Amino acid sequence: MTNSMHSFENGDALADALAATVAEKLASAIADKGTASLAVSGGSTPKAFFRALSTAPIEWTNVHVTLVDERFVPEDNPRSNHLLVNENLLVSPAAKARFIPLYQPVETAEEAAEIVTNKASAASLPFDVVILGMGTDGHTASFFPGGDTLAKALDKNTPAGVMAMNAETAGEARLTFTFSSLENASLLVLHIEGEKKMDVLNKALAGDDEAEMPIRAVLNRASSPVEIYWAP
Repeated sequence: MTNSMHSFENGDALADALAATVAEKLASAIADKGTASLAVSGGSTPKAFFRALSTAPIEWTNVHVTLVDERFVPEDNPRSNHLLVNENLLVSPAAKARFIPLYQPVETAEEAAEIVTNKASAASLPFDVVILGMGTDGHTASFFPGGDTLAKALDKNTPAGVMAMNAETAGEARLTFTFSSLENASLLVLHIEGEKKMDVLNKALAGDDEAEMPIRAVLNRASSPVEIYWAP
């Protein structure tokens, strides 16, 4: 598949354009099958996009929203991606969407992963839209270099679902959808901003060692073309 680059003058212009594209894809999915599914990423980068998308005039009651990955922390923790989504996306009309959290109040991330994998079937995989981010270390979702389950998570033969991931650079234990859950989304987006992230992307595109930079799995092996949205 050939990946596509979409460059914008600034983050606000990117947010508006990406929100319009995602809203159109979700509306189309609802028209075709009655429901739509959206998996989003955390971090500071998507906040403006979330706010722009939250006002889209679509049938949000028919949209399942979940996270590409999550820290194994409760939803009121400042580092929770769930909290970020609650405050920026699940507001305005989008407050009516059906949210599927990854964190579960159990003892371990492994237990939570098993529970969420069973719940994820409600999100009608494959996802209609997946929005990925990328760290300066080349990670995406919670596919971290050095992650204890990285090889399994990136294996296309690993079933769709959620896995636990532990890595020295990740801080908390993580929960992440597997590569096979994400790579065939109808709309697969990599949303990055800043010159530093562009440098990381160029380095990723220049090599093929997925253990070094796991984003390469998405860029090189995803079934769906990656739509790269970037602003300086």
